[in-house]
Amino acid sequence: MPEVREPPRPLVCYLLIAVNCLVFLAGPSGLNPAYGTGPAERVCAAQRYQQRWGAVPAELLSDRPLTAAQLDGAAPPLPDCPLRPTPGKRPWLSAGTALFMHGGWLHLLGNLLFLFVFGPAVEQRLGRTRFLLFYLAAGLLANYGYAFAAHGGPAALQPLVGASGAIAGVLGGYLRLYPRARVTALVPLLLFLPLRFPAWLVLGLWFAVQWWSAPALRPGTAQSGPGIAYLAHVIGFAAGFLALWVGTRRAGYPDPVPNPGASQ
Repeated sequence: MPEVREPPRPLVCYLLIAVNCLVFLAGPSGLNPAYGTGPAERVCAAQRYQQRWGAVPAELLSDRPLTAAQLDGAAPPLPDCPLRPTPGKRPWLSAGTALFMHGGWLHLLGNLLFLFVFGPAVEQRLGRTRFLLFYLAAGLLANYGYAFAAHGGPAALQPLVGASGAIAGVLGGYLRLYPRARVTALVPLLLFLPLRFPAWLVLGLWFAVQWWSAPALRPGTAQSGPGIAYLAHVIGFAAGFLALWVGTRRAGYPDPVPNPGASQ
């Protein structure tokens, strides 16, 4: 009887979770007292922090930081908290730093929960190095794709932060690799009872919700404005699915397996 090897630990997933948590705790939305102690002071610091390190669509497309005149034309800032130019900012770099920033505890924990649940199986299949490159590429593509869609609209001057685009790529990759895996989900209509559904149903519904929630993708709606970047989720998910669909075909991998960790 052949020896069953345990899958390698998803160290890259754990590392990404740790880095996201550390960056959040060190920022103004976390526990760092250097950004002030009063709520208003910390909210103001968080707004400037996101402007400095977040991915601003207009900056990504021009590869130049926003000018003072552009900042004046942005959405009204908080009272007594004017936005300041960031002349030393590198927009292409901010497309990556934005992947490790989050706007609040719920934003952070929600993203990391998805990464913790779906990321290990994808990392196990791709290997650590390829998974890390896959994760970063999906996030960068989602941020730049969102920037092109937001061009000329109110969202073009608003910073985009969060790992959602990269994690959406992981979800798309999981759907490609393990469409028949059983995923536990909480169903609100049944008093939040945990039920198990196939991954294609859970992730397919998640993608449909993101698609419908992205204003730029619905006929007769205005261009996407400030708020949740649903379109970045759609782009990241589609990129992750297509990348692994093409990659597994070219590499001659077996067809998607029913469950993560199943022997090939």
